[in-house]
Amino acid sequence: MIDLKQFPFNLNDRDALWVSETLGSMSAEQKLAQLFCLITYTNDEGYLNYLTRGLGVGGVMLRTMSTEECVETVKCLQTSSEIPLLISANLEAGLNQTSTSGTKVGCELAIAATGDVAYAEALGRIIGIEASALGINWAFSPVIDIDYNWRNPITNTRTFGSNPETVREFGKKFVETVQKFGIASSIKHFPGDGVDERDQHLLASVNSMAADEWMETYGEAYKAGIQSGTLTVMAGHILLPSWSRRLNPELRDEDIMPALVSEELLNGLLREELGFNGMIVTDSSVMAGLATHLPRHKAVPMCIAAGADMILFTRNLEEDMAFMKQGYESGIISGERLDTAVSRILATKAALGLHIKQAAGSLSPNLDNALKIVGCDEHRAVSKEIADKSITLVKEQEGVLPISSARYPRVLLYGKEPQISETSFFASTGAVSRMEQLLKQEGYDVTRFKPAPGFEGMVSPVSAVTDNYDLIIYIINLSTKSNQTVVRIEWDEPMGCDVPVYTRQVPTIVISTENPYHLADVPRVKTYINTYGSTPEIMHSLMEKLHGRSTFEGKSPVDAFCGMWDTRL
Repeated sequence: MIDLKQFPFNLNDRDALWVSETLGSMSAEQKLAQLFCLITYTNDEGYLNYLTRGLGVGGVMLRTMSTEECVETVKCLQTSSEIPLLISANLEAGLNQTSTSGTKVGCELAIAATGDVAYAEALGRIIGIEASALGINWAFSPVIDIDYNWRNPITNTRTFGSNPETVREFGKKFVETVQKFGIASSIKHFPGDGVDERDQHLLASVNSMAADEWMETYGEAYKAGIQSGTLTVMAGHILLPSWSRRLNPELRDEDIMPALVSEELLNGLLREELGFNGMIVTDSSVMAGLATHLPRHKAVPMCIAAGADMILFTRNLEEDMAFMKQGYESGIISGERLDTAVSRILATKAALGLHIKQAAGSLSPNLDNALKIVGCDEHRAVSKEIADKSITLVKEQEGVLPISSARYPRVLLYGKEPQISETSFFASTGAVSRMEQLLKQEGYDVTRFKPAPGFEGMVSPVSAVTDNYDLIIYIINLSTKSNQTVVRIEWDEPMGCDVPVYTRQVPTIVISTENPYHLADVPRVKTYINTYGSTPEIMHSLMEKLHGRSTFEGKSPVDAFCGMWDTRL
């Protein structure tokens, strides 16, 4: 058994006793239920009571709700659960992914673009304050993936960039800060995304780094997070063949497993080489990467048997819990392994003082307090400050900036963004309309581009643009999101009619709001800007900079030129 008084739990005698007594009082079925962190999209009391009184799960993750619904949900969960729950949320850029009124402080890439680690601290502080007000005690952040591959469709703005040192230092500062507020951090996605160009939601992707190179980059980022006291680590659907083979030289290629079911990576690398003694949680077990390697009835218990302590989500609740029970009864999960996993889950709760808060009746959030704190003006002011310091002028054609309605009265506005609201919490819509409104407020005559029919010999004349517009602005609002294979610009028919082809005749500005790598698709554009988001604060700051009322301060944390020579022209 683990020593609960050791780092990162650091439990005192009283807290360690609570863990051991609680564990000793539990049946095998109760222990197995603690292994699950499920999810709720609803505050339905009947469903929430089923998770707690009915099943006795160890944790619940919140998806996006109103602040009132969040408070009601957490209160129902914690008051109906015999053992206090880990209440988790995806808190990467702020509370906006959990509460509809929560502050989006700034994505990690924007934080890194400021060049100031103090903003990583600000991100952790605001997340800590707002999450605590909602009763959330577990943040699935920070992302310490390193964005080496610009084609990767999921890491992108979620990371602190492609510089290992920046990722290490900014991730470390976030962990140190957020945990001061009683929020367990979860550094992710072990062993590290960003090398492969494929989405680990759709397959088990591969970190192809050599073992020593990995240790000098990703390994250092994980060491920093571990030494900073992170209570949890999230294991991804990612293979790391170099370390799997180093730790088990007899391992066949077909037997190399993604981290969440890899004993070599969880026990050998994370526990022994990196010295992590905290709780390991899997990334969503519903993602396809796991299913491509193991049948579900084996995969569910193998996550725990391989070294994970908690499994995130179920494909089918009753079936997966039955698979876990079968895995225990058949010996896939030993009694000792089960007790160790549950001990770490309980120790995480004890390290956060959840049992003490439960006994004092202070575990549930207060709605009036939450409404005052979540999305408050003070926090939004920090978001605005980050926007001001992060927006990056990647390349500039001399003489085009600053713009004004006097210089460029007639603007042709092109927009690229999802046409409908998407369910993914990564999706972003509305930036093009917001830009149009802001331009009109500045006095511009704005025309939105609309494709017109016409093929060879029948296309509108060049003069239709050159004689009628003084400035062309593109807003590219294509965010990275899970379950996709690529984030690239798809041009309209007929014949790519909205490609920037007037750059030598009409001043043209391309602004990417969500993806720093769009220069790959518009290499000959001479004025290109990355904003790392499209919140009102960001769009206001962008307009100030375009008009010369504010300077561009951001420095790209990644190679926005995508390693291509023509993007620099």
